Amino acid sequence: MDAVITGDCCAVSSQRGPTPDLVVIGTGSAGFSAAIRASELGARVALIGAGTIGGTCVNIGCVPSKTLIRAAEALHHGTAATRFEGITTSARLTDWTALMAQKDALVGGLRGAKYAALLPEYEGIRYVEGAARFTPEGLTAGAERFPAERVVIATGALPAVPPIPGIGDVAYLTSTTALALDRLPRSLLVIGGGVIGCELGQMFARFGVAVTIVCRSHLLPGFEPELAEALTGYLREDGVAVRCGVSYQRIRRGEAGVALDVTIEGRLETITAEQVLVATGRVANTAGLDLAAAGIATDARGAIAVDEHLATSRPGTYAAGDVTGRNQFVYMAAYGAKLATENALTGNTRRYDAHAMPEVVFTDPQAARVGLTEAEARAQGLAVRTVILPLAQVPRALAARDTRGLIKLVAENGSLRLLGAQILAPEGADSIQTAVLAIKHGLTVTDLAETLFPYLTTVEGLKLAALGFAKDVAKLSCCAG
Repeated sequence: MDAVITGDCCAVSSQRGPTPDLVVIGTGSAGFSAAIRASELGARVALIGAGTIGGTCVNIGCVPSKTLIRAAEALHHGTAATRFEGITTSARLTDWTALMAQKDALVGGLRGAKYAALLPEYEGIRYVEGAARFTPEGLTAGAERFPAERVVIATGALPAVPPIPGIGDVAYLTSTTALALDRLPRSLLVIGGGVIGCELGQMFARFGVAVTIVCRSHLLPGFEPELAEALTGYLREDGVAVRCGVSYQRIRRGEAGVALDVTIEGRLETITAEQVLVATGRVANTAGLDLAAAGIATDARGAIAVDEHLATSRPGTYAAGDVTGRNQFVYMAAYGAKLATENALTGNTRRYDAHAMPEVVFTDPQAARVGLTEAEARAQGLAVRTVILPLAQVPRALAARDTRGLIKLVAENGSLRLLGAQILAPEGADSIQTAVLAIKHGLTVTDLAETLFPYLTTVEGLKLAALGFAKDVAKLSCCAG
């Protein structure tokens, strides 16, 4: 019997359904993608979930963070509008509780529309409430037992906690709890300079919180150093204190709230704040699955090890999404789960391919990338050429009176095939998709330079950067190629 959806989650009747062709563990984006694809292939599916349906993205990740980040941008732009002469304006946060309630309403609405309400629309999917666990006979969830001949594990990931001495003795925030605060702290220490640290650090700073970001190397270590350095400067202009190259010694309770002892350039310093946000990555959510007993191998960080088909070391069992520790983005989770399902049901005919995967950081300006960095390309033994175009040479930025940012392209020497692209710009998130298509289809920077782009757009900067491989863009007139 099909599940009956009630409220935020799912309730299932006590009556057992027919033996499923596929068992899917996890009810986030990857789990739903797997179940829906299996239904499309005519398979019967047992979709096992514990807790709130919808997973990380809609409940505690992408959706709540991006709506609050956008709110912080609106607040900032109320003041930033003065960059246009003759305009005087201001904006301020007057009701944090109301803003959080609006965020919660959005989350609840999307969770209902895009998850709970979808299950009855697909034949053959039966939701089972309970924590899944492998056994010698197969799988259990709640009071039910299932065969485990074909399984897709899509249980996601949880915030990682760094091994800083004393971390267990302080009340720290994670990305989950930071997005559910009932009041804003006066000051916030962010440990970690990756995507989450940069996004939430800038967001809280724009809401009036005194923010300090600390990291062991530099911000956005997966991005080009020129881009990371520029973003560091822009965050500092927003009032964020950024301390890079630190070595963590100990964290403890302090008079102001928390105190972090660090070593910077050989000097011992103490950084204090009312609250601390741990933003040092995520770890696979596999507790309770009993993977070892099932013969499912994991890597050093506990993520499920998979091959190019997303098959695990256990025959018939596949894994997709954040639980594999790779490419932890919601769209990659959905893509991987669909692929894993097809391979589980029809044989290993599809290979996981992330060479043209876009990555976006929703800071302001936005950081976006696809393909190889210059260092990655050289490490692969490729001879490369690069072009860096300051946003000050993009007409859109000049007209908007906002020239923060740059574009960097990496091309193979000789063929000029585009290998990688990175954009730091207020509209960089949307503009990167052109480079995604170029890399996916093996285009060259010459192809980009000879393509028509609309004038006074940020994406036109890709054409200008591509032209930079053969010309001095500063000597071109408007729209001249």
